[in-house]
Amino acid sequence: MFKKFFNPKVIKFLLGGALAAAINLLLIYWLIDILHFNTPFLRNLANLISIEISLLASFFIYRIWVWTGGSWQFKDVLLKQLPLYHVAAGSAVLVRVLLIFPALDWLKVGYTLNTLVGVAVSASINYLLSDRLVFKKNQDSDIYRPESLETVLSQEPRLHYISDNYHIDCLSLVIPAYNEESCIVSTVELITDLLDQEKIKYEILVVNDNSKDNTESLLQQLHRDNPKVRYINNYYPNGFGFAVRCGLENFTGDAVAIVMADNSDSPQNILDYYYKLQEGYDCVFGSRFIRGGKVVDYPTYKLIINRMANLFIQVMFGLPFNDITNAFKIYRREVIEGITPLISHHFNLTVEMPLKAIVRNYSYASVPITWQNRKTGISKLKLSEMGSRYLFVVLSLWLEKHLSRGDYQRKIAAPAMVYNKSLNDND
Repeated sequence: MFKKFFNPKVIKFLLGGALAAAINLLLIYWLIDILHFNTPFLRNLANLISIEISLLASFFIYRIWVWTGGSWQFKDVLLKQLPLYHVAAGSAVLVRVLLIFPALDWLKVGYTLNTLVGVAVSASINYLLSDRLVFKKNQDSDIYRPESLETVLSQEPRLHYISDNYHIDCLSLVIPAYNEESCIVSTVELITDLLDQEKIKYEILVVNDNSKDNTESLLQQLHRDNPKVRYINNYYPNGFGFAVRCGLENFTGDAVAIVMADNSDSPQNILDYYYKLQEGYDCVFGSRFIRGGKVVDYPTYKLIINRMANLFIQVMFGLPFNDITNAFKIYRREVIEGITPLISHHFNLTVEMPLKAIVRNYSYASVPITWQNRKTGISKLKLSEMGSRYLFVVLSLWLEKHLSRGDYQRKIAAPAMVYNKSLNDND
């Protein structure tokens, strides 16, 4: 009995419930003491708001951490899972308020013990109903997806069509660079050494985003040392999105990967992308949050925001892929042509490109990748400035998906087919 009670899922459930309760208390404190909801009506309103938000928080905590799996389709979450969870949690509360508390109070049980018993019983009811009713495992599959905050993910194959001529002869790498004198040389040299060693035909196109330091002169020297490394100055206004768009208008290869100048992306993963793309996929997307993926020195607040943003996108689009916001991805030339014109000026381009490729029916595979925080220089991403821009791109593509009637989708004509599987399918 004790072994069953103390299994990992129950422990996670209890910890998740404690976190949701803490959220509830913080919200009540914020609403009443900070925002001064002081009248009886406003205090009741504050209580209702805090209960509902903490209930939603507990739902997603349990979905991500305890019962990892099931459908993330928007309509399934909104119209089925959330209502059922409200029933489960509401039933537990009603049993506690209408049965447990009055019964123990009639038996003259002290308030403290009464509360503890009531909480334990209602938590048990909530757990059983959630396990059997809300987060019921799909009987047709032993696989749960997506794991989201976990670093394990298995994906079911998805069928896509490909053309007969899918060989990549020349690989292009576009690297946007703004004031990267401290790291651009080492980043480029690590990549060229590896690609030369693998005898892969390539070009590296660095887009100098009007740097004010010594970046341009270093790029000139890199080109003199290796003609396969070239650079252009960004002819658009300054900005990450503009710089990448400038590079995408000037690369010459059969496929292009977007790579960061700060050496945060592992050169070995470029090879993983290249060889996976040779299997016939239109795109290959790396994830730092699947089995084999890794992040090093990721700032905690950025990690939390990243996972919340990616979870929001997963739910909105019903995706199994869980790292849309990372720029480091690879696309065939025809995909770049199919998703243009691009509209993002800034880092929201990292969301626009893969989402637009998915919405427009291009095939993709996911592979685990490694990311490490930059050791030199200054990050150009300002989260406080990007929230509304990310949301604009996500909502515009959601509208395209549901309202455009496929006007912008790639038209599939080739008979050949390939399965979309990640590198870790055999794990």
